[in-house]
Amino acid sequence: MPEAIVPKSMENQSQTPIIALVGRPNVGKSSLFNRYTGHRRALVADTPGLTRDRIVEAIEILDRSVLLVDTAGLDPDAQSGLPAAVQAQAEAAVKEADAILFVVDGKSGALPEDEAIARTLRKTEKPLSLLVNKVDVPHLHSDRLLDFHRLGFERIWGVSAEHGGGAFDALEDLVRALPAPMVPDEDEGKTPRIALIGRPNVGKSSLVNRLLGEERVVVSDQPGTTRDAIDVRLEKDGQAFILVDTAGLRRPGRREGAGETVGALMSVRALQRAQVALLLIDAEEGFTDQDAHIGRLARDMGVATVTVPNKWDLVEGPKRKDRLEEIAHGLRFMPDAPAVPISALNGSGLGKLWPAVSQVAQASGREIPTSDLNRWLEESVARHDPGMARRGSRSRPMKFQYAAQTGTHPPSFVLFCSEPEAVLESYQRYLENRLRETFDLAGTPIRLTLRRRRGEGR
Repeated sequence: MPEAIVPKSMENQSQTPIIALVGRPNVGKSSLFNRYTGHRRALVADTPGLTRDRIVEAIEILDRSVLLVDTAGLDPDAQSGLPAAVQAQAEAAVKEADAILFVVDGKSGALPEDEAIARTLRKTEKPLSLLVNKVDVPHLHSDRLLDFHRLGFERIWGVSAEHGGGAFDALEDLVRALPAPMVPDEDEGKTPRIALIGRPNVGKSSLVNRLLGEERVVVSDQPGTTRDAIDVRLEKDGQAFILVDTAGLRRPGRREGAGETVGALMSVRALQRAQVALLLIDAEEGFTDQDAHIGRLARDMGVATVTVPNKWDLVEGPKRKDRLEEIAHGLRFMPDAPAVPISALNGSGLGKLWPAVSQVAQASGREIPTSDLNRWLEESVARHDPGMARRGSRSRPMKFQYAAQTGTHPPSFVLFCSEPEAVLESYQRYLENRLRETFDLAGTPIRLTLRRRRGEGR
């Protein structure tokens, strides 16, 4: 029953529970993710560890929104290797997720790696289901479940990621076990929340300590959730902000273990509670693929972003231009995000950071009058014709009727047109760029939905 699950926009997801797909490589996590989300966004192939991108998607099931996280995109520590990275991901799931889907391979049976992950997952009291994948024909393959009962989990499901058998029943059962939805705080969203994200050792904690030690305007520090995340409120130039540190604002000397690296779930949790992300990059070391992955995660979750090359004082003058171009190329999927080089160690560049944060925060929450929006649409279509739509043997011009804004954080819009399916991706990018230019939406993702006007048939 795939039609029961509908991908949703990422805006206003602050109370949305996180469900993590956890397991060793090549057991079918990405295939299950694709099955649940209804498309093949995750890269799938029969090669262990192929998926290298952590992916999150908002879906709706049983009339409830959840964030599904595919943790198959492990970022193995070069020294610890893949097994340690898998274990770190399990530890992050125990700490950060609201519920866990533990995926194993029914054909191979319970392996030592599965048992090691199970020992970590048994520490949690959160809802957890063990999904024995590759049970394609239940009445023939039911024996594949028997070997996994020794892992010690109550909920055990035989599923087929390839064919869908049992997969949706297992997910619905887990969602029923989640606590009731929380009532949103009335003050939610009034003060911009800033998430510090980035690879380990890029200087997130140093920047937090610099901001708090230099400004000395902390109004309060209080636990943000039971997950050991801490929000710190501060003010700058008369504007209040709340810092959300993915590392829990603990001193670097008190951090232990691979589980404290920036994993998918920690980043998702921080971004879920933020309107602005500071993507810290080690400017001395240079840009990496993982920097791009984390930036893509922020973009996918609809969070406005400021790129922050840190350790700028360690980059030699002649190399600075090349380093900025390298970062811009690596983040070419979000060319509108401002870049502010800083040194968390000596505080240089921080004076330019706050104006950039304010700029993208305002862009993310901008509400555009409907009259202005439709004037923009008319002018944009007049400037660049959307072309023809073919219907059978005939072609006719595509027409855009009107536009409406449906949300903020990120700015979300519905454009009504005669042939939504025929609009090229390049034309949608053109409209998005025109929106940014016209309404000063630099730094924030934009959600565009094309829809046929009600009552207008094909």
